[in-house]
Amino acid sequence: MPELPEVETTRRGIERHVTGRRVTSVIVREPRLRWPVPGDLAERLTGRTLGRVLRRAKYLLIEVDTGLLLLHLGMSGSLRVVTPDAPLRKHDHIDLCLDSGRCLRLHDPRRFGAVLWIESPAQQHPLLAELGPEPLGKDFDADYLYRSTRKRRVAIKQHIMNSHVVVGVGNIYASEALFLAGIRPGRAAGRLTRAECARLVETIRQVLGEAIAQGGTTLRDFVREDGSHGYFQQHLRVYGRTGLACIACETPVKQIVQGNRSSYYCPACQR
Repeated sequence: MPELPEVETTRRGIERHVTGRRVTSVIVREPRLRWPVPGDLAERLTGRTLGRVLRRAKYLLIEVDTGLLLLHLGMSGSLRVVTPDAPLRKHDHIDLCLDSGRCLRLHDPRRFGAVLWIESPAQQHPLLAELGPEPLGKDFDADYLYRSTRKRRVAIKQHIMNSHVVVGVGNIYASEALFLAGIRPGRAAGRLTRAECARLVETIRQVLGEAIAQGGTTLRDFVREDGSHGYFQQHLRVYGRTGLACIACETPVKQIVQGNRSSYYCPACQR
């Protein structure tokens, strides 16, 4: 599933092709995504000039003078910048054709993605209103994480993967950040000290920053706007390394299941 680094990579990739461009046409080949594509989407967008491309959690928001276009990549979606005559692939559902002669094309095999229109302030939209702070933003700091963990018995890995606590810390990145912080994924969140929370905030920022710089983590479906793949998978320190030697101490990496998701940790380095 595309996570925050993959979505941020997509945002940065498409922004230079989208911002300041006028929409010449909208082609909806398949409106049945996670939620129905608005029937008047073409009417709302055609002739309009697009503004900034923003990201909130794993949602992309494209500014239009009359509202916002919200996009979500779902489980296996991707956005590519293509020429209008680029061969169609199965599951190429939507094209936004621009006055540059290029199209922004949504590819979504599982149709769990979304293309929606927002007129009210974005922060009031039901999909965005209850989200926690951005992990790379100033509101996510040691004091905030420490306060959010008090008296919480939930495992710290599940706590930081809760989008109401902080957005965008997916399974891979949570495992990697906890390894760097020296914290076991099964530790009760309420048992972390303030110093451990401060360290974890920094390692979350580090891991997400590294992943964005590498263009995301390609495990199955994710590709960038030009069709190329992310490479952070080549730099994973603990995720998916069950039984292999820890890169820090050579103790075999262990795997456990938390909330139906695999977690990986070093029993010597993480406590």
